[in-house]
Amino acid sequence: MTPLLDAPLAIVDLETTGAHPAWNRVTEIAVVEAQAGEVAGEWSTLVNPGTPIPAAIQVLTGITNEMVANAPAFADIARELRERLEGRVLVAHNARFDYGFLRHEFERAGLRFQARTLCTVKLSRRLYPGHARHSLDCLVERHGLRFGAQGGARHRALGDAQAVWQFLQVAAEEHGAQAMEDAARSLTRSPSLPAHLERATIDAIPEAPGVYLFYGESGAPLYVGKSVDLRSRVLQHFGDDLRSPREAQIAREVRRVEWRRTSGELGALLLEARLVKELAPAFNRQLKRVGELCGFAIRGSSVELVGADQINVGTLPFLCGVFRSRRAALAALRGLADEHGLCLRALGFERAGRGACFRHQIRRCAGACAGRESVHAHHARAVAALARLKAQAWPWRGPIGIVEEDAGREAAEVHVVDHWCLLGSARSDAEVAELVRDRPRARFDLDHYKILTRHLNSRRARVVELAAAH
Repeated sequence: MTPLLDAPLAIVDLETTGAHPAWNRVTEIAVVEAQAGEVAGEWSTLVNPGTPIPAAIQVLTGITNEMVANAPAFADIARELRERLEGRVLVAHNARFDYGFLRHEFERAGLRFQARTLCTVKLSRRLYPGHARHSLDCLVERHGLRFGAQGGARHRALGDAQAVWQFLQVAAEEHGAQAMEDAARSLTRSPSLPAHLERATIDAIPEAPGVYLFYGESGAPLYVGKSVDLRSRVLQHFGDDLRSPREAQIAREVRRVEWRRTSGELGALLLEARLVKELAPAFNRQLKRVGELCGFAIRGSSVELVGADQINVGTLPFLCGVFRSRRAALAALRGLADEHGLCLRALGFERAGRGACFRHQIRRCAGACAGRESVHAHHARAVAALARLKAQAWPWRGPIGIVEEDAGREAAEVHVVDHWCLLGSARSDAEVAELVRDRPRARFDLDHYKILTRHLNSRRARVVELAAAH
């Protein structure tokens, strides 16, 4: 018998109301407890998810709303279940799915849960690379697995867990102890953490959206990153298969890890963009500073190049183009001038002089400087050309709130935005009202603009218009 099968195992299977652990709930749990190659016990229970089970899921699993109506809630069985799993390797077919649901359900119940996992989908791929498919149905058919007589059935938690246990036994018999052990060890191996980081620090990071921060010697910020699964992403930095010398250097220099949870992916993107500017971490490739931004503002008959301190909620409606530097802005203006025959002197971007400008002499200026075109006609053409640089128009009458729900904590966060300026994120009506009152001082951020336009143009966005008085 292989060392893997000798170890204390908990073969787990869950049935759920859907595929997303943050939004959906568990409807049934089964645990097959095994050790020394023998089944030590089996346990299963229906779970009241506290939400209706979709019709398609009822057809697939055979678990109906009536069946779970009087079943215990997860919180009622959480402590007993954790005791059954404690100290065991958690084995599941697509372990990421089952482990993710368990982590979220335990968190809702106010309990922390960590386990070493072994995914039998990955194990099957490692041991049987000649086969293209590795679903549980395929394993049952390929290896002649069967469901146990007591409560066993496909798409029921106990039956599926029993089939997974049988697969482990068949694989050990067909491949031998050493091959099985090598495959299992490589799949369950935890990343080796830098010497200065404690495992408890990493274990405390949730499998939830947010931003993580790496600090080096003397507290200097090294790197800011974001993810919809903070814990998995942080662990990737310390894996044996580091993808670049840069990542290897980060892993060597990190001394402290912090994390900040957000309600969802949008909040993580916005927070990451802000923290990169504020902290200027050494290993973030693009340090996008708000202070370097500039753009062309059209006011009356003049065109002005305004800096970041002048780009806010009030000036954005008059702005044509936002650039990361003055050099980039002037390069764009020269390109438009060449294309449309505009006079940079007439626009105020070249020194005044006598006679026609040099660009008119080389036939790149239509001659506003030489009296060949009226100032008004030239200005109208300039405005039309610059309009091509204009940012996406703000489609609302005033500030809006983008609502992002955190199902894992049953909470919501509202990102308050006005004319593409992020005013801040709030978790209460009072905080929203305070942000709206302060909006005249909001500054434009090009990275936030790109993130917000991408999100608001998608169908995922839930937008609430905020009255100016609130």
